Amino acid sequence: MNETPSHKSYLGNNRNYVSWRGFVYRSPVATRTDQEFLGVVPIARFMRIVMKALAFASCVVFAFGGLSAQTSAWQPSPGHTQVPIWPGTAPDAQPVAGPENETMTAKEPLVAGRPWVYVGKVSRPTMTVYPPKGKNTGTAVVVFPGGGYWILAIDLEGTEVCDWLTSRGITCVLLKYRVPGEGLSPRSGPYPESPMALEDAQRTVRLVRFHAAEWHIDPHKIGVLGFSAGGHLVAAISTHFKERLYPAVDAADKESGRPDFAVAIYPGHLSLAVNSLRLNPDIHVSGQVPPTFLLQNEDDPVDRMEHSLSYYAALKRAGVPVEMHLYTQGGHAFGLRRTKLPVTGWPQLVETWLGTIGMISE
Repeated sequence: MNETPSHKSYLGNNRNYVSWRGFVYRSPVATRTDQEFLGVVPIARFMRIVMKALAFASCVVFAFGGLSAQTSAWQPSPGHTQVPIWPGTAPDAQPVAGPENETMTAKEPLVAGRPWVYVGKVSRPTMTVYPPKGKNTGTAVVVFPGGGYWILAIDLEGTEVCDWLTSRGITCVLLKYRVPGEGLSPRSGPYPESPMALEDAQRTVRLVRFHAAEWHIDPHKIGVLGFSAGGHLVAAISTHFKERLYPAVDAADKESGRPDFAVAIYPGHLSLAVNSLRLNPDIHVSGQVPPTFLLQNEDDPVDRMEHSLSYYAALKRAGVPVEMHLYTQGGHAFGLRRTKLPVTGWPQLVETWLGTIGMISE
């Protein structure tokens, strides 16, 4: 999907913006150059209207942007159950105003001609396990949907991904990590700005490894896959697995939190600045980072290709096996939905790569 900056939020490391897919709020300190690049002044006014509405009610139909609120909280498909990942209160908990697990449908912009669903105000993280269909490969993937650490694209970059993985004999674990955004200031963000999402990711990988025998998973074939902000979360857990960010709560926390492989699709928050190949200094690459697959588009208006390039270069210097695919066109936030553009065939590339690193049979 080829999109312009005015149709998608600009993330990177520019904290003058609060991003919410399809919309951008510009803070008063944004520069004139920023405003001209993004063309966000009308959208900024719209965001103030939208967020005030969200603060007071979840069942509102917006006249702009093609948004429609849903009255019920998100639930997985029949036969699947969300399981809380923390037995009690999550570490570094942040409350939310209004309904938890607010679910919305975005009808504009459409992705491959279809709307997409997202959840917001998540303060109680859960995981949903999708068992493999057909022959079990023993491999498992924890999926991190994107959404700028503001919301979670729960179907486009979540359940649809699990449909693909399970059809290939891979157990999919969908993580609904914390994004307790409220008002115009999200209370989550990339680590170390906020520890919440990474705490949830570390905990989930340990839980999957702890239940490996029960769920018929090889404990040495547990990977992570994420999109956009979730792609950053992939890099964060790949480079911060030695130190557990939270106090141990049960026996699962004795397990390793290191993924055995990592897939980051149009990741953000990895390069230091616009047009820079310097890696974000909060990403500490070593030779122990798991084998990694990267994919990005040159025309991505949200997360520049430098995010993947800077991480790729650092992984190569550290001797980490890494495969990267760059495409000229494709934009951002397309998930697995096929279009005429070649980049949307990326799932086959991932399957081939998983075979080359011994995670599934070639």
